[in-house]
Amino acid sequence: MYNFDKITDRHNTGSYKWDSAENNDVIPLWVADMDFQTAPCVIEALRKRVEHGVFGYTLVDNEYYASVCRWFKQYHDYVINPDMVLYTSGVVPAVSAIIKALVPAGSGVIVQTPVYNCFFSSIRNNGCRVVENKLLRRDLSGQEFTYDMDFEGLESLASDPLNKMLLLCNPHNPAGRVWSRDELETVMRICMRNNVVVVSDEIHCELTLPNIDYVSYGTVDKDSVVCLSPSKAFNTAGLQIANIVCPNADVKAQIDR
Repeated sequence: MYNFDKITDRHNTGSYKWDSAENNDVIPLWVADMDFQTAPCVIEALRKRVEHGVFGYTLVDNEYYASVCRWFKQYHDYVINPDMVLYTSGVVPAVSAIIKALVPAGSGVIVQTPVYNCFFSSIRNNGCRVVENKLLRRDLSGQEFTYDMDFEGLESLASDPLNKMLLLCNPHNPAGRVWSRDELETVMRICMRNNVVVVSDEIHCELTLPNIDYVSYGTVDKDSVVCLSPSKAFNTAGLQIANIVCPNADVKAQIDR
C-alpha cells in the first residue's frame, strides 16, 4: 500500500521546483512534478542499477522498447512496434526535433490555446510561426465549465498551405480535457484533407479520472507522430526518458537525423 501522506522535504536537493525560489516561503505551484516519492518498484530498479557501480555510455536495449510497447498495448490498446520508437531525453526536445525535421522555416504550426508554454518556444526557436486556434469555453452547471475544440477554426487554419503542422495536446494541458475518439477522428479528417501533419503530445496520458478513457491519437491516425513519457504519471522527470512514436519509416529517419 503506497503512503500518500508521507511528506518529503525537497529543499536543497537540486529541485527545479523548490530550489528556484528566492526564499523558502514561496509555494511553487508552477512546475508539473509531484512531491510524492516515486513508486517503490522504480526506486528498487534504480538502486540495483546504482549498485552496479559503473555509469558509462548506455545502450537503450530491446528490453526497453519491448516494455514501452507492452505497456501501451495492455493499458491503452495502442499497438506500437519497437521499430516505430525513437528514445529521447524529454518531450520538449522531442517536439523541437520533430518541428525542425518536418516544418520549413517560416511555416505555421497550429496550437490550440491555452496550451503548454513550451509549445510556443519550440515553434519560434525553429524559425516557425505560432498559429493559434483557441479552444472554446463551454459553461456547464453552476460555476463549472469545460473546453471544446474549435473545428471550424481548425479547418480554416489548416486550409492555409503555409500552415504545415498541428501540435495537439492529448490529454490537454492546461484545460484538462481528455479528447474523445470522435473528436480526434474529426481532427484527423480536417488535417488529412489539408495535408497538415499532426504531432500529439501525450505526456499526461495516464493521468485521467475514473471512467474517463484516454485515446491515443496514434490509434486514430497512423500517419501521425506521438510523443510519450512516463515522467508525469510516475514522477520521473529527472530521469529524462521520453519516446517519439512514428510509424512512417521515412519520417522517423528525418526526425532521427
